[in-house]
Formats: sequence, C-alpha cells, structure tokens
Amino acid sequence: MNTHRSFLTRILILLSIAILSACSGGAQPSATESAVGSSCPQPSPKMEVTSTEVNLFTWAEYIPQEVIDCFQEVYGVQLHLDNFSSQEEMYAKMTKGATGYDVVQPADNFVQLMIQKGMLAKLDQSKLTVMNNFGAEFLNPPFDPGCQYSLPYQLGSSGIAYNSETITTAPTSYADLWNSEYAGKLVMLDDSRNIIGMTLLSLGYDVNTTDPAQLAEAKAKLIELVPNIRIFDSDSPKSALIAGDVDLGVVWATEGFAANLEKPSIQYVYPKEGVILWQDNFSITIDAAHSDAAYAWLNYLYQPDVFWMAMRDFSGVNPETAAIEYAKTNQPDVYAAYMESNITNIPADVVTNGHWLQDLGEATPLFDQLWTEVKGQ
Repeated sequence: MNTHRSFLTRILILLSIAILSACSGGAQPSATESAVGSSCPQPSPKMEVTSTEVNLFTWAEYIPQEVIDCFQEVYGVQLHLDNFSSQEEMYAKMTKGATGYDVVQPADNFVQLMIQKGMLAKLDQSKLTVMNNFGAEFLNPPFDPGCQYSLPYQLGSSGIAYNSETITTAPTSYADLWNSEYAGKLVMLDDSRNIIGMTLLSLGYDVNTTDPAQLAEAKAKLIELVPNIRIFDSDSPKSALIAGDVDLGVVWATEGFAANLEKPSIQYVYPKEGVILWQDNFSITIDAAHSDAAYAWLNYLYQPDVFWMAMRDFSGVNPETAAIEYAKTNQPDVYAAYMESNITNIPADVVTNGHWLQDLGEATPLFDQLWTEVKGQ
C-alpha cells in the first residue's frame, strides 16, 4: 500500500514506557533496551552465517530501527536498505535488471506475479524456525498457499471509515455508499483495483472477475456513485475526514486507524460483503547472493521478543501470535493499544471472509480503461 503510517502519537509514550521498563530490569531484554545500553535479544537459535552483508528492498520507514541495529549487532552482518515508494516501482526496477537484492517486500498480488515470473526463491522452511509463531489463518494465503515463497509482515484492508458525529445512518456495507444521503460526502481511494473491486462485491461478483459483462455493469454502477464522491485520495484520505471536508469513504485501514487516533468519532467498518484485504510480505529473491544472512534476518525479525516492535510502531495487523503473546506479558501497554482497536486486532472471521486482489495479467488494461472512463465523468 502507498500509506503505511506509524501511529506517531503513541510512539513517544510507548518508548518512554519501554525505557522505564529497561531501567527496572526484566527477564527478557528488548531491542528498545539496547538503545539505552542494554543487550539486544539474542538469536534463538543463532544461525551459522558466513555472509558479511544482506540487502533488503522495502517500503521506507517500515521496519523498526532497533530491529535493524540489533540484527547487525548480534550477527555482525551489515544490513543495507533500499526503499521503494510503490509496488509498481519495486517490480519495475527488478524487471529492468536491478540485481543484488537478497530480501524483497512484495504485497499479496505482487507475490503472485513475482512467483509466476520466477523472481522469488522457494523458501526452505526447515531453515525458518519461526514458522510456528504465526497464526494459522495467515499461513495459507490464496496468493501463496502454504507460504512457500513469502512470510507475512503486516496485513490490512480497505474498508469504510465514517464520522459518527455527522453521519446519522452508519454504513454497514460497500453497497450503502450509494445512499443519496451521502451525496458529496465521500472520500475514495484513487485506486482502480480497490474501488472497482468494492463495486463488483456490491453487485455480488468476484473481486477479481474479468468478465466483460460484469465489468460493464460495475462501470455503470460506479458512474452512479460519482455524485457522492467529493475527493479521490490514496495518499492521505484521513486528512479530509479529520478536517471535516468529507464524512465517510473507503480508506486504507492504516489511515482509518490514524484518523481515529486524532478524531475518535471516526469509526472503521468491515463491510458485509467481506472487506478487500492486503498483506505485505518478506520474500527471498531467486538470485540472492547472501541467502544465509537472509534466513538469519527472517528468523531474527520474527522472534517474539523482536517482532512485538512492529506492533508498537505500525498500525497494521500483526500476523504472529507468539509476538502478540510476548507483548501481553512483557509490553502490556503496547498489547493494550493493539487489542483495543478493531483495525489492528482484526477478527479472524474478517480475514477468513475477506477478498484478496489477484494479478490480472493481460486483463489489467480492462480495469485501467474502466477507471479512466469513470473518473472522466
């Protein structure tokens, strides 16, 4: 997704709590404690690594800095980060010959595409001691059954956010957005797959259909929605909600979370049709030159006494049951903040009943053309 927002309003508070905890001592040191002079969590188990570096291609500011620092300290391996600003940029760079990356961070439909293109290595799960740490519902995604080529990092959705102070009839489904009561009040993601997808779902069709007749029906229905839409915005849809320029719309869950922190009257809804899901993942590239360090990185990142920091710093769903349990015992404030939100603590049935966007291959231009025609109204 283009927006992966840290819930900054809480980070300073939680960091202060972590530092105070470090001063009082504890059974298991954290990477936050490392920042104030204590030891980093040790690898458990520690892998044999001969590589002296490992190269990651990831979203910017999406991995806790303490995790990076501690990995380098405990393994003596230099971790180099290169960042992309969109999945399309990442894919284009790699298909145009960019080499040297050992670990890459593709989203769900790009995992599927990169598997098809032979760009990702099949994971040797015998080297991944952390496989049992994940919730079972995250280990068999439709874009990579059995997590053969990817491990989940964070999950989210594109659902409905609305201001309960100004909306008298709260939406419960994507179909509700066509209510004439919402004329001129919607913010919608400027994202063809998500908005066409939610329209298809409102009609009872598959979110990934390429049937021309169904797409034509979706186009006509979307044109009917245009009078209700005030703003298209994928970068910061929360801004219009917080400012009161709009009252509801389809937004990334991370944006809904941030909006709720700043303005508690903004609520987030999982639509009855089943929400559209997204998931960011880590994969090892097919030509990784430092695969031993890549496996060491993945095992260290996903240790419960390390991976809880993703819960602290980012507002996506943490797929690792063991990390959540670690936070419950050792970082109760982080755990409480996570569990209190229906966005971060996503119900299991929402994942089970959710919809994943798939790579459309040669049918992609159909969606692009439809989107251009709708926005031209």
